[in-house]
Amino acid sequence: QLQLVESGGGLVQPGGSLRLSCTASGSTFAAYAIGWFRQAPGKEREGVLCINNSGGSTNYADSVKGRFTISRDNAKKTVYLQMNSLKSEDTAVYYCGAALVLCGQASSFRSWGQGTQVIVSS
Repeated sequence: QLQLVESGGGLVQPGGSLRLSCTASGSTFAAYAIGWFRQAPGKEREGVLCINNSGGSTNYADSVKGRFTISRDNAKKTVYLQMNSLKSEDTAVYYCGAALVLCGQASSFRSWGQGTQVIVSS
């Protein structure tokens, strides 16, 4: 299992940009798929984007298509979530999780970070 830590959250105006980082330690990072999920108050956790061990990405949410991009730097053991054209609906706690090899259902992610808060002001 990996130890994951999210960072980069904060307050941003609508239309602005933010880059989140998920930094891993404790295992072979390159073998894992890393997914970004988010949970808004009163709502279920939803998948955003995931990147597999080969660098292929999976989009879980149509609402972020064309606005968010996921990437990974295996040398730094870090996955990034670049968020552009942010909307108030993007306000949530953002979590990264690790799954073995493939991006799949949320249940396949067995390691999670503590989350980082993103607030997009009205």
